[in-house]
Amino acid sequence: MSPPPSHAKAPVADAASSLPAPAKVRILVVDDEPSMREMLRIVLRRDGYEVMIAENGRDAIEQLHRSQFDLLLSDIKMPDVTGVEVLRAAKDINRDIVAFMMTAHASTNTAVEAMRLGAVDYFTKPFSMDELRLKIRQHLETHRLKQENVLLKKALNTRYEFSNIIGRSEPMLDVFRMVETIAKTLSTVLITGESGTGKDLVARAIHYNSLRGEHPFVALNCGGVPETLLESELFGHMRGAFTGADSNKKGLMEVAERGTIFLDEIGEMNATMQVKLLRVLQDRRFRRLGGTEEVQADIRIIAATNQDLPKLVAEGRFREDLFYRINVIPMQLPPLRDRREDIPLLADHFLEKYAEQMHKPVLTISHEAIVLLQGYGWPGNVRELENVIERAVALEQSPTVLPDSLPADVRGGRGQPATPGAPEQIAAAPLPELGEGFDLEAKGEDFYRHYISLALERAGGVQVKAAEMLGMSFRSFRYYAKKFNVR
Repeated sequence: MSPPPSHAKAPVADAASSLPAPAKVRILVVDDEPSMREMLRIVLRRDGYEVMIAENGRDAIEQLHRSQFDLLLSDIKMPDVTGVEVLRAAKDINRDIVAFMMTAHASTNTAVEAMRLGAVDYFTKPFSMDELRLKIRQHLETHRLKQENVLLKKALNTRYEFSNIIGRSEPMLDVFRMVETIAKTLSTVLITGESGTGKDLVARAIHYNSLRGEHPFVALNCGGVPETLLESELFGHMRGAFTGADSNKKGLMEVAERGTIFLDEIGEMNATMQVKLLRVLQDRRFRRLGGTEEVQADIRIIAATNQDLPKLVAEGRFREDLFYRINVIPMQLPPLRDRREDIPLLADHFLEKYAEQMHKPVLTISHEAIVLLQGYGWPGNVRELENVIERAVALEQSPTVLPDSLPADVRGGRGQPATPGAPEQIAAAPLPELGEGFDLEAKGEDFYRHYISLALERAGGVQVKAAEMLGMSFRSFRYYAKKFNVR
C-alpha cells in the first residue's frame, strides 16, 4: 500500500472505537486524487462500511443515480463537475443522505454554500482521519436516531407491554401466555381474529418484549395502500422508477432493519406482491423498485388478517406456500363477545383515557350502563367499545356515565344471545311497589352504601380488595365510597 498523501494525517489512535460498530452503511467517496481515494476507502472499510469510490464529479452523479448511498464524502475542487454540484445532485436524488465535504483550498463562500445545500460538516485538508471517522460515526448515529424517532414517536408515548392489552378472562390469559412465549423467538407470527380485536396491539407487544424491541416497529396495512404503490411502499424505489419518483426512497423493509415489520390485512395482498414477499421470507433479500442491487432484510415479520386464509388458499386467491411461510406461529384472538367479563375493565380504561383527553370530570360508569355494555354483541369488538366510551364521555354531563349516554344499539342490546342479567331480563324483572314517596335516588344510595360497607368489612378495610369483591375498578370504588361517605 502506498503511504498516505501529505495532506492527510494518518490515524494514530482509534478515537472512534468507543462508538458502537455501524450497521451496513454505504458510503460514496469522491476525490480526483487517487491516493486520497484509496486511503479513505481503506480506512472506512476497516471500520465496517461498504465503500464505493468515484474519481470525478460526473462519475459520482452517475453512481448516485444507480445506487442508494447513506453517506457522501466529496472533495469540492474537482475539474469539470465540482463537489458542490455533486452535493446538489445527491440531495435532489436522496434528501436524507448525510454529506461531508473536503477541500485543500479553504473558502468561506464555498463552505457556506455547501452547508446551505445540506452538508453536515466541512474538512480542510490536511485533516485527522480519526476526527473524520469519529464525526462520520456520530452523524450517522444521530441520523439513525432521528429516523427511528419519527417511526417510534407514538410508540414511545405508550408502553406496548402487557398492560396495554386489557383483560383477565381465560381467553386473554392464554393470549398473554402466548405473547410471553413467542416474543423471545425470531419466528414469523400470523395473528388472526375479527376486526377490532387488537391484532396490532398484540403485534406491538410481541415486538417490544422481544430481542428486537430497541429497533423499529413498522406497520403497513396491505389493504390500505393501492396495489400500484404497495411494492414501492414495502421495498422502496430508485429515482425514475415511475412517474413522480424524483428521488430514491427507502421502503419499509429497509426502515425496519433489525426490527419488526407488521403486515396487517395480509389477505388483501395481490398475487405479484405475494410472490415478492415469499422471496423475502425464503432468502431474506429483495430489490427496490427500479433497482438492480439486492438488499439484505434483517427483519422479523408479523402478519395479521381477519380473513379465512385457508379458504382463500383453496379458492386460489392466496399462495399456499406463502401461507405456510407466515403461519409458523399462529395466534387466534378472541372476539369481545367471548370475553364479556373483560368489558368493565376495558370500559374503565377507555373512560380514564378520554376523560383525561377531554378534561372532563367523568369518573365512573353506572352499574346499569355496565350491564348494557355486557349485554351487547359488539360486532366491532374492542374498537367499537372504545368508540362508544369516547362518545359517552363527550356527551355525559354528570360524573357518571349513564345509560342515556350510550348509543341506541347498545341500549337495545342488539346482536347478542340472551345472557343472565341482559337488558331484556332486567326490563322484565318485577318492580317493587311504586307510589307516592318512592325515592329511586335514595334507594340507589342505600344500595351502594350497603354493599360498599359490606365489602370493606369483609376485606378488612382494604379498598383494593373490596373493589375486587364488587367487580369494580378501584377508581369507581373510591368515587362511590367518597360520594356516600363510607369509611
